[in-house]
Amino acid sequence: MSSRMDTYALKAVTDLPAPFRSAFSFRYFNSLQSECFSTCYLSDVNMVISAPTGSGKTVLFELCIMRLFSKFITGDGRFSHHKGTLKTIYIAPSKALVQEKLRDWTKKLGSLGINCLELTGDNEYYTIKSIQDADIILTTPEKFDAVTRYRIKDGGLSFFSDISLVLIDEVHLLNDPRGAALEAIVSRIKMLSRNPEMQSCALSLVRFLAVSATIPNINDLAEWLMAPPQGIKRFGEEMRPVKLTTKVFGYTPAKNDFLFEKRLQNYIFDLLTQFSGGKSALIFCSTRKGAQEAAQRLTQIAMTFGHSSPFIKSREQQERLREASLSCGDKQMQSYILYGVGYHNGGLSMKDRNLIEGLFLNGDLQILCTTNTLAHGINLPAHTVVIKSTQYFNKEKGIYTEYERSMVLQMCGRAGRPPFDDTGMVIIMTRRETVHLYENLLSGCEMVESQLLPCVTEHLTAEIVQSTVSDITRAIEWMKCSYLYVRMKKNPEHYSIAKGLSSDRIEKHLQEICVHKVNELSQYQMVWTDEDGFFLKPLEPGNLMTKYYLKFDTMKHIIQAPENCSMEETLHIICRAEEIAWIQLRRNEKKFLNDINNEKDGRLRFHVLDDKGKRKKRIQTREDKIFVLVNDCLTGDPLVHDLSMSQDTNSICSNGSRIAKCMKEYFMYKKSYKGALNATLLANCLHQKLWDNSPYLLKQLPGIGMVTAKALHSMGVTSFETLSEADPRKIELVTGRKYPFGNHIKESLLSLPPKVKMVVEETEGQRMGKSKLLITLTRLSEPVQSTKRHYADMMVGVEEDNLILFKEKIRLEDFSSPYHATVLFSSPQQGKLTIKAHLIFEEMIGMDLCHKVIVTPPIDLNVIHKYRPKELPSFNPNDVIKKNDNDGISVPPSEEYQYNDFIENSISMPSFKLIDEDSEDDKPVVETEDDDDCRIITERTVFDHIRKKSKTLPVLPRSNDTHSPSLEDFTLIRKRTRERHLELDNDMEVQQSSKIRRTRMAIQYPEITDPKIHIIEEDGSTEIPKSSNDYSYLTNDAELFAGDEFFEEMWGGEGVKPVTEHQNIESGKLSEETIFEHVRKKGRSFPADSTESSLDCRISHTQRKGPSVRISMAKNDITSGESDVTKLFSSPSSEKRQFCSLGMAGEVKKENAFLGFQSVFSFL
Repeated sequence: MSSRMDTYALKAVTDLPAPFRSAFSFRYFNSLQSECFSTCYLSDVNMVISAPTGSGKTVLFELCIMRLFSKFITGDGRFSHHKGTLKTIYIAPSKALVQEKLRDWTKKLGSLGINCLELTGDNEYYTIKSIQDADIILTTPEKFDAVTRYRIKDGGLSFFSDISLVLIDEVHLLNDPRGAALEAIVSRIKMLSRNPEMQSCALSLVRFLAVSATIPNINDLAEWLMAPPQGIKRFGEEMRPVKLTTKVFGYTPAKNDFLFEKRLQNYIFDLLTQFSGGKSALIFCSTRKGAQEAAQRLTQIAMTFGHSSPFIKSREQQERLREASLSCGDKQMQSYILYGVGYHNGGLSMKDRNLIEGLFLNGDLQILCTTNTLAHGINLPAHTVVIKSTQYFNKEKGIYTEYERSMVLQMCGRAGRPPFDDTGMVIIMTRRETVHLYENLLSGCEMVESQLLPCVTEHLTAEIVQSTVSDITRAIEWMKCSYLYVRMKKNPEHYSIAKGLSSDRIEKHLQEICVHKVNELSQYQMVWTDEDGFFLKPLEPGNLMTKYYLKFDTMKHIIQAPENCSMEETLHIICRAEEIAWIQLRRNEKKFLNDINNEKDGRLRFHVLDDKGKRKKRIQTREDKIFVLVNDCLTGDPLVHDLSMSQDTNSICSNGSRIAKCMKEYFMYKKSYKGALNATLLANCLHQKLWDNSPYLLKQLPGIGMVTAKALHSMGVTSFETLSEADPRKIELVTGRKYPFGNHIKESLLSLPPKVKMVVEETEGQRMGKSKLLITLTRLSEPVQSTKRHYADMMVGVEEDNLILFKEKIRLEDFSSPYHATVLFSSPQQGKLTIKAHLIFEEMIGMDLCHKVIVTPPIDLNVIHKYRPKELPSFNPNDVIKKNDNDGISVPPSEEYQYNDFIENSISMPSFKLIDEDSEDDKPVVETEDDDDCRIITERTVFDHIRKKSKTLPVLPRSNDTHSPSLEDFTLIRKRTRERHLELDNDMEVQQSSKIRRTRMAIQYPEITDPKIHIIEEDGSTEIPKSSNDYSYLTNDAELFAGDEFFEEMWGGEGVKPVTEHQNIESGKLSEETIFEHVRKKGRSFPADSTESSLDCRISHTQRKGPSVRISMAKNDITSGESDVTKLFSSPSSEKRQFCSLGMAGEVKKENAFLGFQSVFSFL
C-alpha cells in the first residue's frame, strides 16, 4: 500500500531545473504526470502511454523535451544550447492540433531561445536552413513524409542525423487510412537509426514517446516502438479530472445519408433537455451547412417558448445577447443569438468568430453548433458534447464514411470543464448497426490495426528513392520495422493470411509481398534491379512519383501516355487519377453538366466526346464530370456555383496541378517536347484556374476578383501591359470604387516577376553537320524585394522530331543578365526543322515568351527535278584556283554565300550566261590587268565578238586523230535524246557515280561547295589533278535549255528555233542536238588555233563519231572540311593539265596566264 502511495505521490515543479520551471503555471503535477515523471524526465527509455482525453498527456511531451535540453544546462545552472543540434519531432494528426501546440510551446519555451517550426500545408515558407536551425519541428505525418521526399536532393534528410526525440500524439491514428504515412516515417527513422553510418549521431539513440486514448493492444505499439516494460503506461477513466458519462443512441437509417443527418436535428432538443441539465453544450456537425441548420432548428423550437427560452437564464444574459446581436455581421446569426444559440465554422469573419467564442466562454451563449474542426482547434470545453451523426462526406472516397477514431475521441475530450464542472456528458447519435463500435471505442476495447498494406508500393518506392532501402534484404527489413509486421503476427486473418501459420511462414509471406511489389516497380521502370533482382536503385519515374506524392496507379497512367501527348490527352490523364477518384457523379448533377458540355457559344476549349468524336449528350461517368468541371473552371467565368461541385472543382485543380507538374518532368526526362510543353502550360492553368488565352488573366493579381476583372475587360484592359498603361482614375470609374483603388490595382503589378527579353539567333556551328542557336535572356526591369521567388522554365525543342534540345530552370530575380545559352542541333538532311525556344513562367500565365526558328537543310543537289531550267552559279571574282604540279589544286577560302543565293544557284544547270542579268547594274564588273588588250567583258560584248568572228570562219582542216561528225552520228544523237526525254518522264532521277562508256552531258552537285566544271572524255576519265583529298562524282544526264530571246541573241538573231520530238518540253528551249548542229555548221570554217597561251577548249572526237560535252561538278570529301568553290576547264587533248578561273590581278600563276574572256574565244 505504501509503495502504491509512493507511486502516486505528486511531484512538484521545483523538482525541475530553474530554467524550466517558468514553463508551468501550476505548482504540482497531477497523479498521471507524477507517475510518469521519473520515466519521462529521469530516463531515456521509449514510452507508450494510454490515457483518457483531457488527462494531461501534453505535459508528458514537455517533460521529455526538457529531458533532452537538460544536456545544455551548465554547471552553474544556466541554459546555453546550440541551435538545431538536438531536434524534437512532434507529429499530430491534424493541422489544428499542430498549430495549437506551436502557440503553446513558443510561449513557454521561446524565452529559452528554443526555436519551434511548423511544417504543415499552411506553412510553405520554410527553407532547408530553417529546418536545420529548428529545435522542435511540429508537423503532420503526410507533410513530414512529403517534405523529406521532396527535399532529398537538396539535403532534406540531412537533419535526420540530429533527431533525438520523436513525439507521436494520438498514435491510435494508425487505425485510420491516414495512419499509413505515420507508420512509414516512424519505420524510416528506425531504419536510419540502425545504419552503421549514424552510430556517431544523435539519431542512433533516438527516443520515441507515443500517447493515445484508451486502447486494448498497447503492447503491440510498445513492441513496434521498442518500449521496455517500464515504458508502458496504461491509465483508465479514473485518471480523467472530470468524470465522463457517455451515451450512444442508434437510429433507423434514412433513404440516404444526407436525409439521415437532417432527420437527427429533430432529436437534439430532447436530448439536451434530458441530459445537459441546463448547462453549456457543443453540437458537432459534419458540415458548415449542417451546423447552421441545427442552430436554426433549435432557435425555431426556442421561439415556441416565447420569452421563457430554455437557453436563457436571466434578464442580464438576454441584454448582453441583444447587444452582441447588434454587433454581429452575420444576419442569420443575429436572430439566433437572441435565443442563446449560435454556430461556429470557418466561413465566419474573424470578428464574428471572436464574438461567438467570447459569448460561449462567458456562458451567455448556451448552445454552440460547430463543425468537427473545432475539436482540434480552440479550447472551448462544454458540459455536454453531442455528436450529431458519426459519418461525414469523405472527399477522397466520395462517400459518407465513419469519423476517424481519433476525431471522435477529440470531440469527446471537449466534454467537462474542470474549473466549472465535476462531470461531463457525451452523447453520440449514430445508426443502429454501429452502436457497438462506439461503445467499444469509448470503453477502450477497439484494436488498433495497420493500414500500410494497401499503399505499401508507394511507401516502398519512397524508401528506395531516399536510399533507406538499397537491396531486397533491406526492403524486407524495412517491412519488418513496420507496425504491419507486428499485427500480421497477432491477427493474420485481418491481412488475408490463413490463421494458425507459424511466424516463419508469416515472415516468408511478407517477403513474397515485398518481392512482388519490387517486380511491379521494375516492370514500370520505376526502380532498377540487377539480373538476380537483389540490388535496387531508383529510376526517374520512381523519383517523380515519390517527389509529387502520387499514387502508383496514377503514375502508371503517366508512363503509358503518348510522348506527343496533347493538352486534351493530358487533361484526360488527370481526370483518371487516383488522387481525385473520390469524386462521384450525383444524379441531380447530370442535367446541369449535360447543358455545359453541349453549350453552343464556344466557352469550353474541350468537350466530352463519344467514340465517333461528337459531343456526348449525356454525362455518364465521374471522369466525364471531372472533365466538364475543369473545362468550365478554366474559362475564368465558370457556370458552376453549387457548393458541392465548387469544392470538387477546387480539389481537381489543386491535385491536377500537382499531377501535371509530375507529367512535365516525366516528359522532360523522356525529352518529349510536345508532351512537356503541354503539361507545363496545363499545370500553370490549373494553378491559376484560367486558360492561357482567357480574357480574365488579371485575376492572377492580388486584389482583383471576378467582378473587377470583368469591369477591366469592359474597358479593354485584359493583360498586364494594358493595365500598366491604364489610368487609375478611369479604373475607379469603371469599377465603381473610390480613390485610391486604382492606385492599389496598379501597385499589384509589383507582385509579378521581372520582365525578361529573349533573343534567339542562329549561328554557324563549329562541328560538321551541326548548327547552333544562341539564346540571350535580358532582364528589363529590376526585381522587387519580395519573399516570393519567381522561376521560369527555358525549353528549346524541335517540333518535327518531338525532341527537347535544351531545358533549364531559371530564378528570374537572380540570373546574371544578360544570360547566354548555346544550343547545338543536327542540321537537317531533308525537310525542314521548326525549332522553338520557350520561356515559361512558373505558376503564371499570360507572360510566356516563345521564338520560332525554321531551319532548312542544304538542298540535296544530287536530285535533279524534271524539266527544270538549270543554271550554273555565277563566278565569284575572289575565288582563284592555283595549280600546283605536285599538290594538285589549292583552293583559297571562299566568301560566305547569302543563304537565298546559295539555294538559287546551287540547284541551277550550266548556261551560257557569264554574268547575272540582275547584277549588271548593281555589282562591279571584273577587270583584269594582266593584258593590255583586255577590256571590260559583258555578255553583249562576248556575243558581239562571236557574231563578228563567225562570219569569217574558214574551213577547219581535218587531222588524223579527229574527224567531223557525219549525218549518221547526229541521227544517233537525236535518237538518244528522244530516248532520254522519255526516261525523264519520271519526277526525278538520281544516278550514282560510275565509269560510263559513252559520251554524255552530266552535272554533279556538291553538298556545300559550288560547281566545278570539267570536260570529260568519252571513256569516263577526267582531267583532274590528283590531290591528297579524294573526290567523288555523281552524274546525271541533262540538257541545256535557253529562252527564245537568248537563242536569237546567241545565234545572231537568225530566227532559228530548236525542234524537239518530246512534246512536254516547252517551245523555245535548246536541246543538245540543236547546239551541236549549229556548232557543226559554223565549225566547218574554224581556223586552226595556234595560240599556246589560250585555253584549249577543243571538243574531242573519239571512237564514237558523235561529239558530246560533259559538264561535271566535283564534291569534296566531307572529312577534308573543304568547302571552297572550284570552277575549271580541262582540255583532254593537251599534254599538261591546264586550269583557269576568273580571278583578280596578281593572283594567277605566270604560266598559262589568264587573258580575260577574249582568250576563251580567241580561236574564233
